[in-house]
Amino acid sequence: MEFAYTFAGLVVGVIVGLTGIGGGALMTPILIVVFGIPPFVAVSTDLLYAAITKCGGIWSYARKQMVHWRVVGFLLLGSIPGSLVTLNYLEGLDGLEQIEYLMNLTLGVSLVLTSIAVFLRTRIRDFAASLQDNAFTSRVKRARPLVTVITGFALGALVTLSSVGAGALGTALLIVLYPRMTMPQIVGTDLVHAVVLTSVAGAGHYHLGGVDLQLLTYLLIGSLPGVFVGSHLGTRLSPRVMQPIMGSLLMAIGLRFVLAA
Repeated sequence: MEFAYTFAGLVVGVIVGLTGIGGGALMTPILIVVFGIPPFVAVSTDLLYAAITKCGGIWSYARKQMVHWRVVGFLLLGSIPGSLVTLNYLEGLDGLEQIEYLMNLTLGVSLVLTSIAVFLRTRIRDFAASLQDNAFTSRVKRARPLVTVITGFALGALVTLSSVGAGALGTALLIVLYPRMTMPQIVGTDLVHAVVLTSVAGAGHYHLGGVDLQLLTYLLIGSLPGVFVGSHLGTRLSPRVMQPIMGSLLMAIGLRFVLAA
């Protein structure tokens, strides 16, 4: 079983390197469906797994000045309180069944939303670019910091409940809110925010007793080299091929969790 966990980490790491889709969107469903890990333990462990696997990419983006720190700050102003409020709510629930029902349902919804974001990423970017010089958009820019904080709060709650949403969904929202940012800047900004958010949420879940440190170790043994291999292979594969495949996979898994809940 230890080898199976490590192999799963390797496979997910390669896919993350190939597509850039967050590990939570794949690892959490695999842990629940394939290995029969309880949803609470799967989500809790995956939050720290995601934080560690994504941490290595921060330095590269920061060194190339691809991180918009002001936007990261606005997101964290919302997402950290969102995560803490959600953790407090989970702690107050009676019994593990309530927690796992809520997590299963939220996981399904998060995966469906993530799949839509993957499918429509190019169209979302084109639509956002077309609105740049719109008069209405210019007036809305004044409220953009507040909207970013509110967006962060929603992401904080979603990620804390499901470990999904900080990657593809966060990127799609940043494209809409900040159309003048380049794609590498959006990815770098979202990456920094995701690492901080999943670290805080993971620490909260650890406090609640949900993190399996042994499982986390086995997953990381496979995923860290997997991300390295996948990132090198990813330069040879077209996003036009990978995005529909990943979008379809995430949609199918998401619907499975929604219907099962």
